[in-house]
Amino acid sequence: MSPESTMADSDPLDDLRAQVRATTEAAERLIGDAVPPRGWSTPAPEETAPFADELQALTSLVSALRELLPPDLREQLNDLLRQLLLVLRALIDWWVSRLDEPVTAGAAPATAGSRGQDIPIA
Repeated sequence: MSPESTMADSDPLDDLRAQVRATTEAAERLIGDAVPPRGWSTPAPEETAPFADELQALTSLVSALRELLPPDLREQLNDLLRQLLLVLRALIDWWVSRLDEPVTAGAAPATAGSRGQDIPIA
């Protein structure tokens, strides 16, 4: 029998069934590997980050201090924090734009406004 006759005799549905069976077995292997040993349960409180209690205490302290401030001073503090966050955002945006600039091999990245100058060698 030639290879052409065996290909003509094979049933496309049998090939499809074999592919579906192989895909199902592969998916079951992946699912079996993906489940953690303890399942999907949440960690016990003692297993959480060691600084979680300190962070919660600090947050409570800041909140209590904020409530002690008079309303006009609280508003000024909010404005100051908003401005600080805007400056931080601008700094991050500037930094990300610098990361996006192409760097040529062997050259230092150009600063904003600086240009290279060819100096002829005599």
